[in-house]
Amino acid sequence: MSSHRLNIDNINPHVKAAQYAVRGELAVKSEEFRAALARGTSDLPFKQVISANIGNPQQLDQKPITFFRQVLSLLENPLLLEKEDVLVNHLGYKTDVIDRAKWFLKNVGSVGAYSASNGAPAIRQHVADFLERRDGFPANWQDIYLSAGASSGVNTLLHIICADEKSGILVPIPQYPLYTASLSVLNATCVPYLLDESKNWGTDINTIKESYQKAKDAGIDTRAIVIINPGNPTGASLPEEDIRAVLEFARQERLVVLADEVYQTNVFIGEFISFKRVLCQLQKENPDGKYDCVELASLHSVSKGMVGECGHRGGYFELVNFDPAVQAEIYKFVSIMLCAPVIGQCLVELMINPPKVGEPSYELYQKEYRGIYEGMKERATALHKAFEQMEGVECGEPQGAMYLFPTINLPPKAAEAAAKEGRTPDEFYCMKLLEATGVCVVPGSGFGQKEGTSHFRTTFLAPGTEWVGSIVKFHNEFMDQYR
Repeated sequence: MSSHRLNIDNINPHVKAAQYAVRGELAVKSEEFRAALARGTSDLPFKQVISANIGNPQQLDQKPITFFRQVLSLLENPLLLEKEDVLVNHLGYKTDVIDRAKWFLKNVGSVGAYSASNGAPAIRQHVADFLERRDGFPANWQDIYLSAGASSGVNTLLHIICADEKSGILVPIPQYPLYTASLSVLNATCVPYLLDESKNWGTDINTIKESYQKAKDAGIDTRAIVIINPGNPTGASLPEEDIRAVLEFARQERLVVLADEVYQTNVFIGEFISFKRVLCQLQKENPDGKYDCVELASLHSVSKGMVGECGHRGGYFELVNFDPAVQAEIYKFVSIMLCAPVIGQCLVELMINPPKVGEPSYELYQKEYRGIYEGMKERATALHKAFEQMEGVECGEPQGAMYLFPTINLPPKAAEAAAKEGRTPDEFYCMKLLEATGVCVVPGSGFGQKEGTSHFRTTFLAPGTEWVGSIVKFHNEFMDQYR
């Protein structure tokens, strides 16, 4: 018998039940390979590990935006402001960097001190101003909550919404596993609804209604619907008619809408349309107050987009049409965690309020921002072209986010070999890909997929495109082996 007080049989069973494939078995093995290469191991068939499993831009050599880091450096070490001439004349700091740092120090204070539980009021006001500019409708700073990345915001909202195991949340399939894992931990019910692959992974309102009804018949009290737009893992951008249909359904069934909009600047085809804008538009078109009770929580983050500052853990969510008594409980919940990292809060302000035309830092900011965007688009296109050449692989044109989610039609022999190893066919394929090329992707089963189909998700963040060629070569050999 184990001498440990805690063992695998007596810890929280809901944590054990949670699954998070993005950092699962394949990711662990890829890190082992990375460590082996660092030690000089030469018997691996590749020279580097490409972590295409996780949207972690700066691990994959995306450079931080100069303006953001310069401002943060002054917040971390305000003594530098005593030598403004050195900053400007010798270290390449522009005067607007210094002005912004001074604004933060005056309005937020030391980044080493706690802020208000829901974030520094001055930053929340700037987020509200940004939302007003973005959507053309007013936003109230008191409805803005700064969080440690969007994940922390999701965690807060799900804790508030889910009362017991009968509380259901509609979650898109495929989905980012944060949602299913969080619901497992909360012992609440995931109500899955399938996205339509034939329509660029769009939402199908009839499918949503069927999933909702099925859960209702099973005694589930479905309380909210999650929409990830642009999509993760699919990269899809929703058209306005899909957003309207979801909001109308939410109104009819009294569902809270959780709009995960962290990829709003990563759009290659069409435009990003926010749920807030469409909801406000519906309210304007229906002055009878028909939509005034639709509760919407929308989330954004500094981790994605062209910012890619995952490690700083900054984000926010906005609440629309929430009961003030419920908002008070949300405030209490975030208070238990004290506050989001203050340096992350400052990054949120920089993301939504970057240098403007005519300001000294604007030109460099714009050059860096466009460079990151164009590089992503170029790699997405290269990957998509490669998938189009690969036998049995189908993949829609890259629309947005940081991912492609191709279908892989694998031979029956591959499925048999996978079953012998106790794996799904897509897990088997992804493991063989990692072992042969050092490229780590995530099997579609980690996000959920239609029964009988296989997919994988890859980011297109890794620099260069030669690793794409190694995927093509591997795929051809794999298909020949298991034909």
